[in-house]
Amino acid sequence: MKTVLLSAAVSMFIALFGTPLAIKTFSRRGYGQEIRSDGPAGHLSKRGTPTMGGTVIIIASLTGYLIGHLVTGNAMSASGLLVLFLMTGLGLVGFADDFIKLYMQRSLGLRSGAKLAGQAVVGGVFALLAIRFPDGYDLTPASTHLSFYADFGISIGPVLFVVWVILMVAGTSNGVNLTDGLDGLATGAAILCLAAYMIIGIWQLRNDCTVYLAQACYQVRDPQDLAIVAATVMGACAGFLWWNAPPAKIFMGDTGSLSLGGAIAGLAITTKTELLLFLLGGLFVLITASVVIQVGSFKLTGKRVFRMAPLQHHFELAGWAETTIVVRFWIIAGICVALGLGIFYVG
Repeated sequence: MKTVLLSAAVSMFIALFGTPLAIKTFSRRGYGQEIRSDGPAGHLSKRGTPTMGGTVIIIASLTGYLIGHLVTGNAMSASGLLVLFLMTGLGLVGFADDFIKLYMQRSLGLRSGAKLAGQAVVGGVFALLAIRFPDGYDLTPASTHLSFYADFGISIGPVLFVVWVILMVAGTSNGVNLTDGLDGLATGAAILCLAAYMIIGIWQLRNDCTVYLAQACYQVRDPQDLAIVAATVMGACAGFLWWNAPPAKIFMGDTGSLSLGGAIAGLAITTKTELLLFLLGGLFVLITASVVIQVGSFKLTGKRVFRMAPLQHHFELAGWAETTIVVRFWIIAGICVALGLGIFYVG
């Protein structure tokens, strides 16, 4: 528990005091956000706001994780390192996207195919590594079974497992990316989801089958270290949110949104709560669904269901204040997390 608290505190401290340095550095280099011309008119005033703030979240998370383990002497685990690998790898994909936007001075970066290919490569490598590295109880960081609050059913095999992980990673990272359309919205929602995974990791540790064999125990390889990872990334997000809250002084960019989506997907896979993520990350699912509905409706009928997608922009065009949307969507995210944790506890 000491490592959980120390790692989270260190990452939050680094993000809180490192973000202003990033703001100054990015502003001096002209790394400002480009705004879509067809978006809400109020967003035009945000043009030039420093972006790529996700680099701070990644650096703070990795540093907090490292320092926490070095100080407490707690050993790093394969599961924790793999989740951080997934987070960092997707962050690099997002960084490439952000850099192209800045270099080309446009609101679109990597082509969708190239971005998806990057997500697939990183996700595929993570999947292949996650079913290796068995511990003394022959538990690997992930298993080839589907899971809700634990594994169920028969194994889907390594090939389908890799495909499933790629779909999860791409879906979650793109979901966070779509949510990152208003100041602080994605960061706050990610904090709530990461807090849930910190609680799940601690609960799985207290009811670990390798220590306490019972009907309600959990067969998870490294629950304690997964709680540490969740707390560390959560701490980094909290420090960053201080500067990302409305009106944002810096944006996380695709560097941040893709990396956070990767961290959340990785935690779901390694804690064996893959399908539960659809509820814990309910806000991300809702916002992604709004885009799918909008695109599908327009292609099939030529009509739009929403004024604009993703969903948060629909309410902007309906006249809601940005802070009102952010807070109300945080409430929705909190309700989803509470329901998900309730189901996990009962299960």
